[in-house]
Amino acid sequence: MLRFDAARRMSIICRAVAFVCGVAFAASAVFAQSSGDPRRGAAKAVACGSCHGSPERPPLAGMPSLAGQQEQFLVLQIFLLREGLREVPQMAGMFNGLSDPDLTDMAAHLASQAPPSGNAGRDPKLHTRGAGLSKAMGCGSCHLNDYRGQKQVPRIANQREDYLAATMKAYRDNQRTGADTSMTAVLYKVTDSEIEALAHYLAHQ
Repeated sequence: MLRFDAARRMSIICRAVAFVCGVAFAASAVFAQSSGDPRRGAAKAVACGSCHGSPERPPLAGMPSLAGQQEQFLVLQIFLLREGLREVPQMAGMFNGLSDPDLTDMAAHLASQAPPSGNAGRDPKLHTRGAGLSKAMGCGSCHLNDYRGQKQVPRIANQREDYLAATMKAYRDNQRTGADTSMTAVLYKVTDSEIEALAHYLAHQ
């Protein structure tokens, strides 16, 4: 069993290195451009709010809030979706025909919005358990101590709880394609109940 675990972890690490190198090369032209224009991006990102919400309206169930998200993270994710490197059926074709400047404008607009505030319904016991798990797993080392994220690492503070839980389970089960597979290693063998506690804690900052 230990030998199997070690082999699986090595496989995950190798895939992560290959993916990051490939994306860094492919997306370099996008990141090399000047920052996007939030005003232009507002018109291009109108449809996003229908599902992902806005500072005034929460996103639909199971959908992530994009308001106040890290700009570089948004650019990368939109790029991956446009190029078919990340598979999200609901987003298929949404970015067809958009140029690199279009992507950066949209990301700049979404990043400039006020991030979501704390969600209602905090469970003290579950929150405390999630806090302990987050500290033990080192979530703040990449997402920062307040979980606002940085550069290509996303903001997860006050994100939708159902979305956080579903995403972490997808990472753990190696079902999230076109994403940073290092998270698969981080969440390997984390139980459903532990993920639920983490999601609750992160959603109630």
